[in-house]
Amino acid sequence: MPGPCNLKKRKKLQVKKGRKCSSVHTALDDEHANLASAVDISTYDILASSVMPEENYGPREEEGYGDGIVPQMPYIHDPGNGPRVRDTRAFLSSFFAQPPTLDDPLCAEFAQDEVLQMLCTVLPDETALILWYNKSRATGRICPACRRLYCLGDVLPDLIEDGLKSPPQRSPLLTSEQKISGLCSPVCFILASFEYPGAIKTTWGRIAEDMDDYTWQLLNGPGQGSGDMGLSLLLKMTRLDDLGLGQLCLPEVDFDSGWEELQA
Repeated sequence: MPGPCNLKKRKKLQVKKGRKCSSVHTALDDEHANLASAVDISTYDILASSVMPEENYGPREEEGYGDGIVPQMPYIHDPGNGPRVRDTRAFLSSFFAQPPTLDDPLCAEFAQDEVLQMLCTVLPDETALILWYNKSRATGRICPACRRLYCLGDVLPDLIEDGLKSPPQRSPLLTSEQKISGLCSPVCFILASFEYPGAIKTTWGRIAEDMDDYTWQLLNGPGQGSGDMGLSLLLKMTRLDDLGLGQLCLPEVDFDSGWEELQA
């Protein structure tokens, strides 16, 4: 019979398993049911070190690079589980980047330079560029967490190698999350939502219309202070069709009051 004693033993067992990266993959096999518990048995540093390559993202500024003496570091590299974007700005100006999908009205709106400028006022530059790319392309995506380059519908290799093969089925919530935010995997979603562990299960793969008031209350809370380079803010922004740019950039305007009051 389930009881308090069994729960304590189970919790201790989970804590022990959380010290190994392989247990993170096991906890994520059932994506929908175990996203929240994966946070309990992991730490932000364990996940980040497992997902993020050791190389620093962004252009190399070491002496000699880019001045014609030493070749510039490539802006795309592949650590073995899919290409990653090292320098987003250089990637966007290359032929590898998909052009904006201008025949899609929503993508065309996001493709405007003014939208990118607004994003750069509320997010770190790299995160803002990635979000702008993802929202202005119909299928092209850069994962904001691990910087993996992919297209919607791609079957992506696992980020955490533990010798086990993942089941071939794709979660509908994963497909939805890739379209919404560009986060490519459950592990990357946990990295982005680590500030708000209580809202992970009810935010995963959902937009604002599918979330309740309690979830929004958690997302609007102070967070855990992990310092996530804007990922938690990106997570909240992408739940909204317009990314909430009106409220972020024009906080003095009441966008919920209706056009009648704005025109009065």
